[in-house]
Parts: sequence; structure tokens; C-alpha cells
Amino acid sequence: MQTKIIKVTASDTSAINEAADIIKSGGLVAFPTETVYGVGANALDIEACQKIYKIKGRPANKALTLHVANYEMIDSIAKINSTAERLITKFLPGPLTLILPKLESVPDFVTAGLNTVGIRMPDNDIALALIKAANCPIAAPSANLSGQPSPTTAQEVLNNLSGKIPMILDGGSCKFGVSSTIVDLTKEEPVILRNGVIDKSALNIGENIGENNGKT
Repeated sequence: MQTKIIKVTASDTSAINEAADIIKSGGLVAFPTETVYGVGANALDIEACQKIYKIKGRPANKALTLHVANYEMIDSIAKINSTAERLITKFLPGPLTLILPKLESVPDFVTAGLNTVGIRMPDNDIALALIKAANCPIAAPSANLSGQPSPTTAQEVLNNLSGKIPMILDGGSCKFGVSSTIVDLTKEEPVILRNGVIDKSALNIGENIGENNGKT
């Protein structure tokens, strides 16, 4: 397989639609977010998501984060509580991943058998345009081989995944280059699982901080 790189902006509808067609047909596309580049598949298509695990060498017990374009898409895959409502309103789109109870619409395979799902609404016009054009949540871990640093440029994605995916949308360097903050909202009290761009003081929730090296 030859990997095609397309320099793109959110207004490049032809390239965005081409990438969306790949997603719709069960293929993988790498794309930029404000944090790092992700490699994405239709999150509701188990066979497509299996390809992510295979090309990354990702452990099967690591759930995939679902990228969405709007509130309605979140509502279709997760149960939204009052804390989630507040954080969605204040921080999304933005570098924040929310762990919420999943709905039956999300395959168990995608969440590694968990009854929860991680939700991201990236603050990147290309990512949002792709999700809207594909008209589905996109499961997208970082576009690297498992254990390697998360890529912040299209060239770094190519270095990892050349010949493994059909397309990379090149939107330039990522704004932050640091993974999103992860907050678990399924417990009695919110817990910050991973520090990221948005710090604890801004979130004003939780005291427990988990450790994650950002290599996903």
C-alpha cells in the first residue's frame, strides 16, 4: 500500500471528502488535532477499528478514544451527566478527553470490553471537518507505532505508518504537541487520569492524578 499525503485546510472539501470516503468504507486516515496526529477509523465499525490495533501493534486491552464533531454526536454514544455538561460547555472543542458511560451504539471491542468510553472533540478545523464529512465518531489514537512518541507532524506519521495506511491529511504542526487531559466522570467524584494541556486548576475537579507517558 502506498501512503498518500495531502496538504490540506478545512476548506479543501475535495481532500476532506476523499478522506471521509476512506473512513466510510472501513479504511484508516491519519489527521491532525490540536494535540497530536491521530490515525482514525469509523468508531462504530469493528473491522475498521481492528485495523488500528494491527497497524499500531496496540495492545487489545487499550480502549480507543472516540473523536466527535458536536454535542449531538456525544449524546449518541455516551451518557452525559451534569459535570460533563459543564466541561463540554467550557472546554470543547479543546484538548480534553472525557470518560463517560457508553451507550449500546458503541461496540464493546472499541472500548476493550469496558462500559465506559473516552470522548474527544478536537479544536482543529481539519479534524472537525473530517468527522462531519464522515458523519460518524472517529476512533483515533495517536498515529504512531505503540510505544513510540506521539507524532506532531505529517512526516512523523509517515515515518511510523508508511505503507500501512492509505492517506495522511497534512495540516502542519500540531498546536500543542502534548496529549489531551483525560478526566474520568464515571466515578462518584471526577478523577484526572492524565495531565495534559488543560491543567487541574482550570478544570477545578479531582485530586487524584494518574500517570501516562503520552505514548499511545
